[in-house]
Amino acid sequence: MSFTGNFEDRLMIRELMETYADGVNQRSTEIWASTWADESEWNLTVVPGMEALKGKQNIVAGWEQSMTLFPFVFMAITPGFIRVDGNTATARSYTAEVAVMEDGTDLRPRGQYDDELVKIDGQWFFKRRKFMSLHGE
Repeated sequence: MSFTGNFEDRLMIRELMETYADGVNQRSTEIWASTWADESEWNLTVVPGMEALKGKQNIVAGWEQSMTLFPFVFMAITPGFIRVDGNTATARSYTAEVAVMEDGTDLRPRGQYDDELVKIDGQWFFKRRKFMSLHGE
C-alpha cells in the first residue's frame, strides 16, 4: 500500500504539500517558507545553482530570487505516496505547473518531488525535497 501510517499525519502531510503549492500560487514567501524545517535541504536539479540548497534561510532566499523570473506561476500538486513512521515520513508527489517568464515565454513543466519529512512539536515540515523534471522545461 502506498499510503501507510497514521491517517491524521498523512492528512497533515498532504495539507503541507498543498500549503507549499498555495505559497507558490500566492507568491507568498511567508506561506511557502512555513513548510520548511530549519535544518532542511532543497534539491531543485533543473535550476543551475539550486541543486543543493541547505538550510531554511538559503532555501527561502533561493526561492525568492527564482520567483522574480516569473511574473506568473501556477502549481498543482498530487501525492503519489505518503509513508509515516513516527515523527518522520517519506513521500512522493507530482506537480503540474504553468509559468510565464519575463519575455512572455510559457513553461509547462511536470515534475516529481521525493520528500523526507519531520514532525516537530506536532507540525510536519519538509526536511528534504528533491525535484526531478518528468516532462517540459
